[in-house]
Formats: sequence, structure tokens, C-alpha cells
Amino acid sequence: MTFLNGNIYTMEREGSRVEALGIKDGLIVFTGSNKEAALYESEQVIDLQGKTVIPGMADSHLHMYAYCQNQTAVDLAGAKSIEEMVKLMSSKAAVVEKGKWIKGVNFDQTKWKENRFPTRRDLDRISTEHPIVIRRCCLHALVANTKALELAGVGPGYDGGAGGIVEFEEDGTPSGILREQSTKVFDEIIPDPLEDPEERERIMTEVLADMSEKGITTIHTYAAKIWRYNEDIEAYRALDREGRLPVRITVCIDELFEPEILTEAQKANPYRLVQFGAYKIFSDGSLGSRSAALRKPYADDPGNVGFVVCNQDTLIDKVITGYEKGLQPAIHAIGDRALDMTLTAIEKTLENARKNGMTDGEMAERLPFRIIHVQMVDEKLVERMKQLPLVLDIQPIFLCTDLHWIGERIGTEREKGTYAWKTLQDAGMIITGGSDCPVETYDPIKGIYAAVTRKDFDGYPSDGYYPDEKLSVYEAVCAYTKNVHYATGQQEVLGTLARGKFADLAVLDRDLFKIAEDDLKDIVVEKTFIAGRQVFTRS
Repeated sequence: MTFLNGNIYTMEREGSRVEALGIKDGLIVFTGSNKEAALYESEQVIDLQGKTVIPGMADSHLHMYAYCQNQTAVDLAGAKSIEEMVKLMSSKAAVVEKGKWIKGVNFDQTKWKENRFPTRRDLDRISTEHPIVIRRCCLHALVANTKALELAGVGPGYDGGAGGIVEFEEDGTPSGILREQSTKVFDEIIPDPLEDPEERERIMTEVLADMSEKGITTIHTYAAKIWRYNEDIEAYRALDREGRLPVRITVCIDELFEPEILTEAQKANPYRLVQFGAYKIFSDGSLGSRSAALRKPYADDPGNVGFVVCNQDTLIDKVITGYEKGLQPAIHAIGDRALDMTLTAIEKTLENARKNGMTDGEMAERLPFRIIHVQMVDEKLVERMKQLPLVLDIQPIFLCTDLHWIGERIGTEREKGTYAWKTLQDAGMIITGGSDCPVETYDPIKGIYAAVTRKDFDGYPSDGYYPDEKLSVYEAVCAYTKNVHYATGQQEVLGTLARGKFADLAVLDRDLFKIAEDDLKDIVVEKTFIAGRQVFTRS
């Protein structure tokens, strides 16, 4: 297969372009000019007619199973008030048999005119005969109605357990708001809509096809056992065997597992689409639910410094255990206190490895530690990060939502160190682009727009939120293409359009390096290829 007359950005370095590209057996075998391409024999020639081509895009952190589950629930992302939430949920209750569970997802109280969490009393207005649960978009908090609380056994004095938070009214009655580990009491009793294999496969294939439509050729999907988001690698392998998998899948697990040992031939096979990835560890919650662990209290909740999932010693033990087992620790850290604890755990892990005889050369051959989110930094934290083998999995699209309230939440002084992507980039950090879907959309074009403009999708603020932290278009595209593959040690075979690399690419309707930054969000993917196989074309 040969592509001619293209505006092909190889992403090997800024501005690197060719007009022709050849593919054979899933690999790129030629890049250069149309004239040079004439010397290359090909059974199929595609005239790009000047269209722009970039490497296939990736999402470094999302929850595929959670997103598929959400397709069966009431989507509350568009609700602008508690009243709208009640109306949406009531419409569902009207058609669901009494006594059956009703689930809502993606609510964000910061977008509601009331700007408060709903309570069981709000949900009781929907129905007192259906058990009802709605989960916040960050996944770290939920609200249940009275019926659901009763079925779960959550009453006065209920203990949310280690790592859990349950809120109560003045008389000791649960308010219906539960955060972090305590939410799993509902996940254990609400039926999983994906238990039906046929329904799961139907939803998964629809979602994967939509990812291809958005130019995605790789995702790193994370299990979250506390919420019963249990990734099954065999489900992806089954689709792959049938030739129905249009996206490369790296499955990351939040409990210890046996590391996958690959041969050199397997690593070099462009048609190997499914693999195991990192070992996920939680350190704190989220800023949106005020459960991210901070060094000083929240500005809008002075008695609250957030929440740690485990203490420092336990976190160190988890990271050391995973590393010694040969796994790649990937630690969720949002607040500055959580990041401090995470860096300490990584430092102690490397120190322990040296004590046990591991050489610097052996450690250099290991995959880098991954830190997920990294939403709050300061100079000292950045200096510590510079000394460590890290990949930072960030979610630029978070800022499109969070810029409206983050200043009130943590105060102006700390706000300067939030979402500090340019600071991290200039410090030599490898940053990867993700979405944390279903928290936000997995559309990488939207993520690139957010990284470059630091605005919401209405163009606010006009100069961007702390514009000095903007990434260039090249840096943003790198985050969603080649950088992601450093996280899995696949940078030699994926991420740029170079001879010998896997032929994953996306064809765009315009040149993202030459349009106004505000227009980035409107780019449309026209074709997507994985290992030289066309998996999407826009008719």
C-alpha cells in the first residue's frame, strides 16, 4: 500500500513532513517524496489529495469497562441543575419496573446552578419505590436514595470502612453521599449490566468503532476493582482472533498479577494488538469531590484536607511489591500531598532495589514508573520528579471543566501550580495524553485543543487559563501519539511514522499545525489505519 500526495507529519521532530508513505505487512517500509515512491512497488495506491496525516492517536488512561457500563445508565453530563437531574432520572423511573435499580452517571455538581451535591432527599423525589444511585463524573463519589441506602444496609452510624467516607445529616441519618472506598457497598449489590456476554460484546464493539472514528489506534484501559470495573483481557483477545478489534489494547490491573513475558518476535509483530500493562495503585481521590489529598485545607472547605487511600508505609509497600514482582507501578496522584507520598514511595522503591543488588543499568531497562493525573505541583515536587524515571499520564481535557471552579477550591496561590503542563514539559518530563473516560470524552482532538488553548469549548477564558502553561501544537500532538508508547516501552515500534514502525495512522480533514488554535477542536478524522489495515473511513 502506498500513500501519495499527502501532508504527512512523521512526528519524529517538529515540522518533519513527507508526501508519500509505503506500507507492507503492517509495517512502514518507505517515507519520502512522490518521486521516490514511484520506485516502490505497491498493489494499492491511495491519493491523499493533500490531506494531513499524523500517527494514530492514543489514550494513555481510561476505563473502557466503566464507559461500556455507562452506556446502559442515565447520562447526567448535560444536566445543569438538580431539577434537570431529577427530570432525567424520573423519565427512566417511569419505564422501569418498580423495585429495579436505576443508575445515573456523569453528574457534576459544579456545573449545576445550585453548585452542591444532591442528597437522598433529592433522589427520593424521583422515586421511593426504586433503589437509585447516581455517580459523580470523577467516579470517586455517589449519591443514593433512601431505598438504595436501606438495601445496602447503610444506616445511622454506618462505618464506611478503611478508605471510605459516609456523610450524615445532623440527626445521624445518612445523607446519601458516599465517597471513595465506601461506594463499593453499592457496586457489590447493583447488577452488572455487562454480565451478559452478548450485550457486553455489542457495547464494546460499538465503543471501539467510535474510537476508530476519532483516530484512536491505542488505548490503555484500567481496571478499578473497587467499583467493579473488572477488565477481562480475554474479551479483547476474542475480538482480535475474529479480526474485529480496531484498536490496540493495553490492559492495566489494580491488583497484583503475573507479568507478561514477551519474545522479541512478539514485540516486533505489528498485528499483536492486546497486552497487559501497568499495576494501578490509588493514593487519593479527586479535586471535584474534595477528596484529593492536599497539604493544606481546601479553600472552600477549610476543615478538609482531602483523603489518602492508604498511609505512606502502605503505599511504599505496594509500590515495592509491584516493582519486585516485575510489574510497572502506575500511581493515581491528584493532590500535592498525594504526589509527595507517591514520589517518596518511588524513591524508596529504587533505594530498596539498589540495596537488593539491582544495578543502575538493570533499573534503566525497567519500564518507567507512571504517575496518573499530577494536577498539583510546586518547584520542589518538580525537582524531585526530574530525578526519577517517570512518565506522567495527564488529562488536558479536565481543565475544560475544572477551570471554572479550581481557584475557589484551592485558592489563588496553589492554583498557579495546577495543570502545569508546560512546566512539566520544560523540566524534561514525558507527558502522555489521556481522558480518564468516562470522566471526560476520549476524543483526542478535544484533548489536543485543551492542551494548546487551556480554554473551555466556548472559548473561555479568551487568553487561556494561566496561558504560560499552554503546550505547543507539536507538544500536544506528541502527548497523544509518540509519548504514550514510552509508557509501555514501545517507542521503537509505535508513535511516529518512520521506516520499520507499525503502520498506525490517522488522516485529518485539515492541517492542525496551520489553523487557528481555537479551531483545533473542530478537526475531523477522515480515515484511520492500524497495522496498515483501514479500520475507519468517513463516507
